[in-house]
Amino acid sequence: MVRMPGTPYPSFTRSLLAPRLWPAWIGVGIMKLIAMLPFPVLMGIGRALGWMIERVPSPRRQVAATNVALCFPELDAKAQAALVDAHLRDIGMMLIEFALGWMGSDRAIGKIPVTIEGLEHLEAAHAEGRGVLLVGGHFSHLELCARLVSQRIRIAGMYRRMDNPVFEWTVLRARLGYARAMFDKDDIRGTVKYLRAGGTLWYAPDQDMRSKDNAFVPFFGVIAATITGTHHLARLSRSVVVPFFHRRLPGSQGYVLRLGAPLENLPSTDAEADTARVNHCIEDMVREAPEQYLWVHKRFKTRPEGAPPIY
Repeated sequence: MVRMPGTPYPSFTRSLLAPRLWPAWIGVGIMKLIAMLPFPVLMGIGRALGWMIERVPSPRRQVAATNVALCFPELDAKAQAALVDAHLRDIGMMLIEFALGWMGSDRAIGKIPVTIEGLEHLEAAHAEGRGVLLVGGHFSHLELCARLVSQRIRIAGMYRRMDNPVFEWTVLRARLGYARAMFDKDDIRGTVKYLRAGGTLWYAPDQDMRSKDNAFVPFFGVIAATITGTHHLARLSRSVVVPFFHRRLPGSQGYVLRLGAPLENLPSTDAEADTARVNHCIEDMVREAPEQYLWVHKRFKTRPEGAPPIY
């Protein structure tokens, strides 16, 4: 039997039945039931959840407000507040999309309206025998859109293990149901080997990972600790870097997924310059659907030495 690359399919162990984990199993069951509903109904539930989230006081509102003020100084206070409100409403959609992306049946996923643009860039790279890094950002619908794009192309992903063992077991099984492979964020050797064999990897380097491999480069004009993984993975695997953008259309119209032209001369010999270039590429994506980006993440938490904290 040929061993699949990446993290192996997780086995069920009796420890997952411990009473302290029962609430997590209830949560998994609720997500499974939600994912069985028709897509238009799910979108309606997501909007209702978003309406409630917008109105519930939360420390994350201040995080989002701080991020929006830093990244969109050209907006006045009223426009910034409106973007924060729109983003908090979008969190309700995100919760539903997580459930659908992880728990939805293949039949349900196949009924979701989706347009995929730019597949010719992927086909050209594969025709040359090159691996492909699909580089994107943490938008609210990233899990569902990974599932949607996997209907057309076989992708792998990198992930961070979840603290709760029930969700780790459940979500990893779900991801391995549609992904070619899943690589732990620290499995660089396995990831490079996969890419060198011509694989396609979805990769999002736009969160503050507090890694030793960070570079302090601009993101929306603000210095942000950014992992240099895109440069190193592309250099070690000789892969092309293809921007991967996705956005949700209004109502129940579905999603648009777009693969851009490969970034020329990336990797270069300058990891910091490459990382700044990737950040700029993600900025362009965010500007197309700013309310759908994950502003509640503390993107600027890690500061250069001597710089004051932002949050």
